[in-house]
Amino acid sequence: MAQSVDLSGRELRTSTALPAVEVREVTKVFPGPHGETVVAVEDVTLTIQEGEFFSLLGPSGCGKTTTLRMIAGFELPTRGEIWIHGRPMGSTPPYRRPVNTVFQNYALFPHMTIYENVAFGLEMEGVPKDEIRRRVLEVLELVRLPGMESRRPRQLSGGQQQRVALARALVKQPEVLLLDEPLGALDLKLRKAMQLELKHIQHRVGITFIYVTHDQEEALTMSDRIAVMDRGQVLQVGAPAEIYEAPVNRFVADFIGESNLLEGQIARLEGERALIYVDGVELAAHRHAQEVQLHQAVTFALRPEKISLLATTAEVAPGHVSVTGVVEERVYIGTDTRYMVRIGDQAQLVVRMQNLTHQDADHFQPGDRVQLSWDPAVARVLVE
Repeated sequence: MAQSVDLSGRELRTSTALPAVEVREVTKVFPGPHGETVVAVEDVTLTIQEGEFFSLLGPSGCGKTTTLRMIAGFELPTRGEIWIHGRPMGSTPPYRRPVNTVFQNYALFPHMTIYENVAFGLEMEGVPKDEIRRRVLEVLELVRLPGMESRRPRQLSGGQQQRVALARALVKQPEVLLLDEPLGALDLKLRKAMQLELKHIQHRVGITFIYVTHDQEEALTMSDRIAVMDRGQVLQVGAPAEIYEAPVNRFVADFIGESNLLEGQIARLEGERALIYVDGVELAAHRHAQEVQLHQAVTFALRPEKISLLATTAEVAPGHVSVTGVVEERVYIGTDTRYMVRIGDQAQLVVRMQNLTHQDADHFQPGDRVQLSWDPAVARVLVE
């Protein structure tokens, strides 16, 4: 059995092999404004393990926040069940569930000091004052706010206020911490810093984090596993590298990062390799166990950074394939240069080349005829 320990070495809880959270065939239906029903979450099943940093990722309206609210108890499922550490939650109200929630709106009490804000929940539970003080000071140390307990929220930056909100949630030692887009109000640079900070804190406390975000990079940076959602359904669950490198359908490939997605037909099958006819050009990709037939309509998927841009006279790497094209657009974006290359009559492929030297950024110009080369194993055939 695994144990979670706070900074003083005191045991907080003992966990078994039971999952931290199970969402079992959960559906949530809301009444619409004109008497119709709106399905916000449809038949979602998730198993979240103890100590995971698990993210629910998807566009606005996909059902991720509703799913989080059902785990918290703010909403009850229309159908299905929520279990936490092997205990069915049923209609258990939020304050009786072993979870705590951090929202995008910090909801700090402006008239209270930082100490009073963090201590508030413990005081409501009747925890002895000495115990409150010890736990509050420990958690402020954890979120890197020592010595700020006498300040008011208005005296802190946005990032510091978010740390106070996190401290207030952690001080109650929940079994599961729920985070609903908690970094959404921060500027980009601070947001990136807080992403790493949150992951570091989660490692130290060992608590299961369930994190809602629409930011793909944020989910890839922080998560042990990600559930990609759209229109109330979970489309794919996996580790960040699996979600990025092996999307199961067009939506996941398009939503996670940047991807070239070209419609075509299966022209030839050579073992696990498929040749896809796109705008008069054959593009090679790996089937990755997809069942396809000749002439079937499919999507060719290839990440821009997986493509090499070469002079037409250059030698292609062993095992790689290539097609020729014409550079139509070049955009310098610092770390790399983004090229738009036309192949065939209309089809275009985006290529991103890292700028290792100053000369790399100016290597190819619009109008240049070039080769685009890639390993077929990194290109995918998608059938939905």
